[in-house]
Amino acid sequence: MKRAAKATAVSAWRFHLVVVVLCSLLALLVGRILSLQVLDTERGRQFLQNQGDRRAVRTAEIPAYRGVITDRRGEPLAVSTPVVSIWANPELLGGSERLGELAEALGMELSALEQKLVRYAGKQFMYLQRHRVPADARVILEKRIRGVYGEREYRRFYPAGEVAAQLVGFTNVDGEGIAGLELAYDDWLRGAPGKKKYIKDLHGEVVRDIGVLEPARPGRDLKLSIDLRLQYLQHRELRRAVTASGAASGSIVTLDAHTGEILAMVNYPVYNPNSRKGMKPAHMRNRAMTDVYEPGSTMKTLTLVAALESGRYTPDTMIDTSPGRIRVGRKVYPDPRNYGEITVTRVIQKSSQVGVTKIALDLGHEPIWEVFNRFGIGQPPGTGFPGESAGMLPNRPRWHTTEKVSLAFGYGITATPLQLASAYTVFANGGVQQPASLLALDGELSPGNPVISPEIARQVLNVLHAVTGEHGTARKARVPGFQVGGKTGTVHKVGPQGYIDDQYVALFAGVAPSNDPRIVTVVVINEPKGEAYGGGAAAAPVFSRVTAGALRLLNVPPTESGELATAAGKPGGGSA
Repeated sequence: MKRAAKATAVSAWRFHLVVVVLCSLLALLVGRILSLQVLDTERGRQFLQNQGDRRAVRTAEIPAYRGVITDRRGEPLAVSTPVVSIWANPELLGGSERLGELAEALGMELSALEQKLVRYAGKQFMYLQRHRVPADARVILEKRIRGVYGEREYRRFYPAGEVAAQLVGFTNVDGEGIAGLELAYDDWLRGAPGKKKYIKDLHGEVVRDIGVLEPARPGRDLKLSIDLRLQYLQHRELRRAVTASGAASGSIVTLDAHTGEILAMVNYPVYNPNSRKGMKPAHMRNRAMTDVYEPGSTMKTLTLVAALESGRYTPDTMIDTSPGRIRVGRKVYPDPRNYGEITVTRVIQKSSQVGVTKIALDLGHEPIWEVFNRFGIGQPPGTGFPGESAGMLPNRPRWHTTEKVSLAFGYGITATPLQLASAYTVFANGGVQQPASLLALDGELSPGNPVISPEIARQVLNVLHAVTGEHGTARKARVPGFQVGGKTGTVHKVGPQGYIDDQYVALFAGVAPSNDPRIVTVVVINEPKGEAYGGGAAAAPVFSRVTAGALRLLNVPPTESGELATAAGKPGGGSA
């Protein structure tokens, strides 16, 4: 009986000990669970959650939509379209038995894909193809090849193609502006990408999205001053002229005469921004704003301004150009023939070298230089376009006699087609020059810069109208049903040894209609071949065709009278 009682007592003690141990273990287990799942201890809930997030939760960028570039009428010039970029994890894709299937779907050679995997060995990311059409990318992704994924992006598309390429510019594969207005206004157009969280599994597959951390902010739209209808018209006519004349290149610029807005600006040769294979850097330049030329006789109009401002000349002042040539130092300046005694108007109408030389010698170079400077020659237009040129207006302490005279002819200085067009808006806008603008102003005009008096602007318009008359050098610039005015220019190109005898730049700067100006257009044909190389033969006809179409598109009614409505009388001298 004693042994049985003792055994029972020992068994009860052991039982209680086991119960206590088990309860302690349970308490420890519950405490550990609480520590790991509930309490924020040093290696508790937050620690485990962070460790899990580091292995499974990822942050992805939400691409931002780049702003649309449009013309003044809302026609799109640059838009962003959704695309899918195919990428891969080389660690997961390498050695896959489906590489051949993937290469075929991508349109790649299997060897090229294998070489790419070797180059990215040890890394976890590489692009297979960028910017695939979503439908095409879906076909590839639906094959569910391990290690191959898709990423949504945006690709820039240019509906006008080559017609506005050099002005609008383009972006790189990452959507950053690298040329033209895409570059100039990149900060404005580029949006701010957003962020989102998602959970991935062991193989890198997306399990589910957690939520958006920061929404993407789309870029802002940009409304340009150009009219796409005029842009197409100019592109067609310039391509036709450059091709027919065998010229190296050409440019046309049209400005609103009263606002300074650039209504159209084209160059040739061109490139296609939507397909850049074989793209030549020379074709990418916006020559109308980056390339400079000696403006030649188109500057005689500004020399006329200096003459009229001096008070010693009027459009009817007589100048004796006999015997048809004049010597200045060692240089002889000839006219095509002896015009004899003619008016200042006829001097410009016939582009008489002798007449302009006599005016320049009488005035001196200082007032002529001052007028050129006042009109913006040698100064950047200030449009903000990347690489826009300021041209050159020399200001020497000492001038040779021939340099003083050649300045009046537009030699020894350089300007872009845009600068020349901007200068001619002064005559079309009553003597006031508005800053050239690539953006639509929508009526928000600056006060402008008064350059000359309204009376002198009117007198110059009369003279420019005479230049396009029956006896002027720009007869081919005339537009049926409209009164126009302008000035031709033909300059020798400069080579390593000086001026080249058989290479020219043909220019024409014109105003239309000259009785009530609406537009100013400058045409430059660089290195035309054949006999029709002058400004009156190569550039003036292009002005005529472009202006006829432009006035029609702008709904400008034709005029029946052949005389200037703003003129007090007929242009003087030889214009009759």
